[in-house]
Amino acid sequence: AKIDDIEFVRTVAVARITMPMSMVRLSAGRESMSEATQALCFMAGANSIFTGDKLLTTGNAGDDKDAALLAKLGLVPMTGEE
Repeated sequence: AKIDDIEFVRTVAVARITMPMSMVRLSAGRESMSEATQALCFMAGANSIFTGDKLLTTGNAGDDKDAALLAKLGLVPMTGEE
């Protein structure tokens, strides 16, 4: 069953509050999320995404789409060394 967008954002916020030092990562299923929902997730505490066209067997948004979203939100991707 699909979880309501606001309920999902609330889950991200709870994860951030209960695990303040952890990476809260958006992963599989992002391609079905609107940009607004993903933006709310970042504001609620998500601080990581998996990028690329495919996550094992699940489709993903793709590098270009991810880069555009991060730029639109004013977020800067981390390099592999960080």
